Amino acid sequence: MISPSNRALAVELIKEANQNGARLAKACEELHISVRTYERWVVEGGVKVDGRPHAKRPVPKNKLSEEERTDILEVVKQEEFVDLPPTQIVPKLADQGTYIASESTFYRILREEKMQHHRGRSQKPMKRIPESHLAIGPNQVWTWDITWLSGPVKGLFYKLYLILDLFSRKVVGWEVWESEEAKYAKQLIQKAVVNEKIKGEPLVLHSDNGSPMKAATFQALLEKMGIQSSFSRPRVSNDNPYSEAMFRTLKYRPNFPSRGFETLDQARKWASEFVYWYNEVHLHSGLNYVTPVQCHTGVHTAILERREEVYEQAKNKHPERWARQTRNWAPHEKVALNPMREETKGNRK
Repeated sequence: MISPSNRALAVELIKEANQNGARLAKACEELHISVRTYERWVVEGGVKVDGRPHAKRPVPKNKLSEEERTDILEVVKQEEFVDLPPTQIVPKLADQGTYIASESTFYRILREEKMQHHRGRSQKPMKRIPESHLAIGPNQVWTWDITWLSGPVKGLFYKLYLILDLFSRKVVGWEVWESEEAKYAKQLIQKAVVNEKIKGEPLVLHSDNGSPMKAATFQALLEKMGIQSSFSRPRVSNDNPYSEAMFRTLKYRPNFPSRGFETLDQARKWASEFVYWYNEVHLHSGLNYVTPVQCHTGVHTAILERREEVYEQAKNKHPERWARQTRNWAPHEKVALNPMREETKGNRK
């Protein structure tokens, strides 16, 4: 159905083309309408309004009454039928000596009422919003996870426990064990808090839903230490992106033993060397190419200011080589874990 404004525009264009010498049939063909339709639109010198939306049409003889429609909706909500499709409801009603409508009519009404897929215990899935945290400095939000390192034989793995600071990306704690257990997680978090000298300060610890992370003893320890737990959504792999990115960096190091570690001590030695490289040597792209330790201690600000001065001096020396401003070496001010979108913020109000 063409809107009144589009209809008037089409008539105007056809008239203009016709007055300039174009055949009426060809002008109508360009707009994909027939000459008969155009003539019907311009009857009595004006543009006729489409009368179909306001036409009075007789009620179909086979249309259900409001009472019958209500009966269908009441039937499908009954405990006996609430979990059954219409293909089973209609025969069961017939066995009880009742016929309201056909299966297709039942389906149509269920679709119209948005009840076809969600009745009874089947409810619409709830959209879960991921945990969101903002860090404006070190030791405010930590993320941690466990990754498996291949052992000497197929099916044997060593478990690398690793805690990452969200703001600075510094590895603040790590251990390698032969199994995943809550007691190892407890030791790791206690050791990290002591090393960072933040006992009693507010801290968020984010993780996935693994058994060591959600163990009652581990959660009791976090509560005792005043640490807020945060978890990824179940079966969502990207709610802990910083830890996952760290493990990717780890396993794509050139010296990573892809064929596996011979012993637990070898795995621990390699992990120690990797953590040193990552914290002390690696220029992190997410930190504007300073090391995590430099960012964690705050010296990165002076380093980035010095870089900016070097670039400005280079530009002043050869301005013809710079089409735009120098590179932005400003330090980052905050890091968000699973930042909320605008529509999500509205849902949380």
